[in-house]
Amino acid sequence: MVRPEAGTAALDHEILAERASSLGAAEQRVIASIAALKAATDDRPSRLHDARQHVWAYFVQRELIGFRKHADVIQELNIPTEVLVGLGASAKPTP
Repeated sequence: MVRPEAGTAALDHEILAERASSLGAAEQRVIASIAALKAATDDRPSRLHDARQHVWAYFVQRELIGFRKHADVIQELNIPTEVLVGLGASAKPTP
């Protein structure tokens, strides 16, 4: 006997695995961009812009999955206030 729910369970598992992988990759981009910002000696406005974009994308992705509060990851990832202040800004500064 064929059970349709068995097929959807496998698909649901794949979707959850992809969400977790994608969220992990977004978190790694945040970590890398914040590290680059902290190490920046030149081109700081561009590094700040990149960090803001990565954090914003990460937060959007978290919200799409169902995580509405970000205070824990802000603290855990040490996201600077200067990054949080400009979230969602889209114009890339000229060097």
